[in-house]
Amino acid sequence: MVRVALGKTGLFGACVMMLALSSPGWARCADLLPGAAQPTGPKRSITSLDLARLRDIGRPDGALLGGPSPLAVAPDQTRIAFNISRPDPASNSICVGLAVMDLVVGARPRLIDQGGEMILASGNVRGLITPIGYPAVITPSWSPDGRSIAYLRRDQGVTQLWAARAEGGMAHPLTQSPVDIEQFVWRADGKTLLYAARTGQLAERAADANAALTGYPYDDRFVPAMSPVPLPVATTPLSHYAVDIASLAVRPVRGDDSVELPPDRLNTPAPLPAAEAGDGRRAWTAHSSENILSPLRLQASLASGDPVACTVAACRGKLTGLWWMPQGGPLLFLRREGWDLGDLVLYRWQPGAGQPRAILRTSGVLDGCVLAQAQLVCLAESATVPRHIVRIDPRTGKSETLYVPNPDFGAIRFGKVQRLRWRNDRGLAVRGDLVLPPGHRPGMRHPLIVTTYWSSGFLRGATGNEYPIHVFAARGFAVLSLHRPPFVAEADANATDPDRLNAANTANWAERRSLHSAVMVGVQRVIDMGVADPARIGITGLSDGSSTVGFALINSRRFAAAAVSTCCLEPWMVNATFGPAFARSMRGQGWPAATADDRRFWAPGSLIQNAASIDTPLLMQLADREYLTAIDVYAALREQGKPVDLYVFPDEYHNKWQPAHRLAIYERNLDWFDYWLRDTVDSDPRKAAQYARWQRLRQEQGRAGGGQDRPAIQASTSARRMSR
Repeated sequence: MVRVALGKTGLFGACVMMLALSSPGWARCADLLPGAAQPTGPKRSITSLDLARLRDIGRPDGALLGGPSPLAVAPDQTRIAFNISRPDPASNSICVGLAVMDLVVGARPRLIDQGGEMILASGNVRGLITPIGYPAVITPSWSPDGRSIAYLRRDQGVTQLWAARAEGGMAHPLTQSPVDIEQFVWRADGKTLLYAARTGQLAERAADANAALTGYPYDDRFVPAMSPVPLPVATTPLSHYAVDIASLAVRPVRGDDSVELPPDRLNTPAPLPAAEAGDGRRAWTAHSSENILSPLRLQASLASGDPVACTVAACRGKLTGLWWMPQGGPLLFLRREGWDLGDLVLYRWQPGAGQPRAILRTSGVLDGCVLAQAQLVCLAESATVPRHIVRIDPRTGKSETLYVPNPDFGAIRFGKVQRLRWRNDRGLAVRGDLVLPPGHRPGMRHPLIVTTYWSSGFLRGATGNEYPIHVFAARGFAVLSLHRPPFVAEADANATDPDRLNAANTANWAERRSLHSAVMVGVQRVIDMGVADPARIGITGLSDGSSTVGFALINSRRFAAAAVSTCCLEPWMVNATFGPAFARSMRGQGWPAATADDRRFWAPGSLIQNAASIDTPLLMQLADREYLTAIDVYAALREQGKPVDLYVFPDEYHNKWQPAHRLAIYERNLDWFDYWLRDTVDSDPRKAAQYARWQRLRQEQGRAGGGQDRPAIQASTSARRMSR
């Protein structure tokens, strides 16, 4: 049992918890865990607010498989612990809690801590610690005796190490680190925790404070679009410490004591799937060629160390996880396969006694899987079912649901989702999920919206979670959720590092052309099915998806409206707004220098160079850390009288994280496509200024000769905000 020492740190922890219990936020988060009652009555339409308040366990994007699991199994394997979160747009905050749940059907989790801030992930981008706005995967850790749980919690902008009783009780901080704690592990005696933090950042911050008095030198630490000050370097090493659970005394550790901590995630490549059995058997994966995108090969060895060959196709490809069954049992592994890797298959293999056998196949997602009581416990989701916890029998592949964190979605009426398959002009396999309006009938044509990049798991808001797919469908749109084909560079033997990979994709805009063909063939497929109105098609995207949008607006006249969440591949962006290190990297990949004036190179891909010929209305909703990359494009389009509207969201990253912003972005995207594709406006008076802006854009478009100057659209009650 963890004892709460009422010294300085323990008293601080008690105060934190008492403040949380007495604050209005506690009442606001009262439904962090849903009630036991199941929804009854007729099914209803989904709203933006439903999506904006979706509870999450682990990562919110089903396309990102592999990596650490958010589920922690107790030593006795009868319980799991996990963090659960729920956004609250009304207060623009996120409710976070640590839950424990018995591994039995019908069990309900119980919160053993609640409070703190969402911990956002950062990456090592060209040697700099760069926040991306994406929720970090936080895995709790059980003490060896199963009585306590340690975990990371963030308060007042710093991530600390906390502990709580597994049966419930006073959760409390174990540390008061001046910098974020990034890793931790229990010692075998259960009396001490080791942890790691970049304490060296304090010296870096002090040096920057001194430099601020005389001016920062402009160097590789600058990313102007993200910050007016240098970003922290990723090479600052982790410092290792031990904290005594009883006294809360902290001491530095070095040498062998620190080996128990995992490698520095910022400076170590993500490990490929691997597993070790308690009896010495091993299984691991390795790339099949020097190409960093080449398929993985599964390899195994017996307890004697003798290798076991697996020569069937199942042992080669996109493997996402490996697990040894206990007591000499078989190896389980998950593999993406099928058309454009659209299926996820669970295999069972006893090395040395035959070949792998598929026991479960799904077009949905299984992620974060852990072994408990000789069964696989996973997070599962599908196109119309949000993430939930399931248990899989490794003998039969039979799955049963353990916990549904969003039971209210059982009351929602979804439209039909159909998996489509086609090839682009390079012969690459492409897939997409076609989502139809709930009231669709054969012969009905709808305006179509294309979402780009990935399409896996629950179809929430496409990559970046800004385009509410099922809400679009509820409004009467058909949606083609596109999953990108393989990278062009996957076939290039010279793509042995990221720069060479990107250079192969860049040459003659090869990757952009491949993706453009994937979009155009897919759209034509939906038109030929009699589902899409060819005159009312929109397209959307974030990151690489926004580049797909820009390329489509330049190289086709198919799209009647567009929206992007980031922007844009242009000379200024390539050479300036992301700083000198980024510019150097891009030039190494074949992009022209700022002084090259290479109009021929930019002709297929520059919105600025093609501004006069682009007539598609374009909505940009951008983070304050990225909008500088779009202002030259905005200026060029406005100079030509083109309909473009730009909104900037404060304190946001590449992936926007604030709940109020997400809801506003959902709603504006709905309004934008309603306006341009359905001639419909929302009669909510709070949106009057928005529609006045768009009506002026339409009038200017007509005067510029790029479209018809249609009369003002009459307000329609059918387009009222659906969250009301």
